[in-house]
Amino acid sequence: FTMIEKDIKFCSLYSGSSGNSIFVGTKNARVLIDAGLPGKKIEEAMKSIDENPGDLNAIFVTHENLDHIKGIGIISRKFDVPIYANADTWAAMEKNIGKIKEHNIRIMDRRSTVSIKDLDVSSYNIPHDAAAPVGYTLHNKGKRVSVATDFGIYTTEIRDNIKDSDVILIESNHDVSMLKYGPYPYSLKRRVLSEVGHLSNEDCGTAVVDLINYKENKKIILGHLSGTNNHPDLAYETVKSVLMANNITEKDIYLTMADRHMVSNLLEI
Repeated sequence: FTMIEKDIKFCSLYSGSSGNSIFVGTKNARVLIDAGLPGKKIEEAMKSIDENPGDLNAIFVTHENLDHIKGIGIISRKFDVPIYANADTWAAMEKNIGKIKEHNIRIMDRRSTVSIKDLDVSSYNIPHDAAAPVGYTLHNKGKRVSVATDFGIYTTEIRDNIKDSDVILIESNHDVSMLKYGPYPYSLKRRVLSEVGHLSNEDCGTAVVDLINYKENKKIILGHLSGTNNHPDLAYETVKSVLMANNITEKDIYLTMADRHMVSNLLEI
């Protein structure tokens, strides 16, 4: 794509409990945050936004759950793409991604920054019941975008790493009532509701209210919705109602949804 006074291209290719992948591009760099669907679907999604999968410079992994890693092995092998993850995540996911060329196994600390050409990618800790889960904030020329999903509670560390971002994809995973009265077994309901589970629509709204205090005119994308315990309209309206209750209107924030099954939210900043 041609960058015309735009520094970062951000696109949710897929986001939800059935698979996640986010594309971030600059003038010189192309990366994915997670690739939790079959490689062919990731390729098709990239091509639909005029991106060549063969141009990928890296895949960054948030954690080892299958809905975040399903396609990373095939993409790495087919296009010779380095995979970045911390040591504990590598150990947890290796058996599920197939053989990776040694030069594409890149280990980074949980709190660290890696430079991919003109894009700096910083990781930070998130509370989730995985080996060593992280979120990512990506920087280029003073512009910042963040991916913050799969966490049970909005922590100071998350806030400090995403508060200055222009675009934030944040988890709005479930409606508490749908979860409590839904089909999940009791043990799974407890896990989702725990501090190492997933963020509810209400708690997402509260987090967004907090984030607006640090930087106005943010673009907020609600993502990683549960297919069983949520609905896009419900998530959107719940978060919007929390914002309105705090006197935040549509002129203060750009609020949108990430689609589970298709490319959405192509933003250039």
